Amino acid sequence: MLFSTSTPEALGGATGSPQPPLRQDQVCRIPMGLDIVVTDEAPAQLLQERRPHPEQGALGGGPGPQQCPQRFIARDSGDYLFVGVRGGRGAPFVQDAADIFLSPGDLCFYDAHHPPALDFPERCRAKVFLVPRELLRLEESDVHQLARSPVTRTSSLGTLLSPLLSDLADTASAAQPPLGAKLALYAVNLLATLATEQLISEATVTPDAQSPLVPRILEFIDLHLADTDLTPQVIAKAHHISVRYLHKIFKNEGRTVGQCIRHRRLEECRRDLTLRARGNRTIAAVAGRWGFTSATHFSRVFRAAYGVSPREWRDTALCGTQVGHG
Repeated sequence: MLFSTSTPEALGGATGSPQPPLRQDQVCRIPMGLDIVVTDEAPAQLLQERRPHPEQGALGGGPGPQQCPQRFIARDSGDYLFVGVRGGRGAPFVQDAADIFLSPGDLCFYDAHHPPALDFPERCRAKVFLVPRELLRLEESDVHQLARSPVTRTSSLGTLLSPLLSDLADTASAAQPPLGAKLALYAVNLLATLATEQLISEATVTPDAQSPLVPRILEFIDLHLADTDLTPQVIAKAHHISVRYLHKIFKNEGRTVGQCIRHRRLEECRRDLTLRARGNRTIAAVAGRWGFTSATHFSRVFRAAYGVSPREWRDTALCGTQVGHG
């Protein structure tokens, strides 16, 4: 772990940008691409990452469209938390939100390629976590969505996590390397959980709305259908959400987590029974391949879903194959 005083350029910021260098900031650089920066007084601008394609109108590159950045405005003196998400493609996006007013202890996500302007009194400190987007398991669109609204210090999430993250930022710089690495992992897990829970809480709960997590969860289920221990607990842990939230998401989709897993497994089993009808794989083997641990249970749910037994389905597919070759 490297602790030093630094400027934005030392952290990958855009050289030549109008932001002044930070004054004697405490910078804790930790493996995994996590930097923790604590300013000694109110910064003029949040830390900024150099865009990957400066020729496309990036700061410090060629001319591009002029955009009026969103502002974070502090209501009072105190400490404020920010999460700069690294690793985006650097494509500009239109901020559709008005200026955001913050209170001490509030936490805001922002795209590290497009930091908002700050309007802070002198007696303010910024505690900034610069984190690669992949470590937070976020899509680029997630970052834009998270940047629209802060996690307030008085919210249920903020009450729990804001003090922890604030203390972590203060103590990380004084920690020895082994402890520093553990603090980094702890910070990343906290921030990933916070980002996921914030996305869920902001999702519009209507019959026509789909949580932004649904496609990723469905992909995870498809990749792990053969795992017999694929449970709601496993899925929730992999996506940094609670089991309660997971069930809430699927309730909004009009089904349960178990129904979704069973449906996908049955579909794959039916496909195997159709395409491999002429093979010598047993029905029990097909069921086991897709996560069913009981052949009897598999036969029962297969008949309930398709109106015939797995054997009858395979025999019908085999007859069709033989006719096609006749």
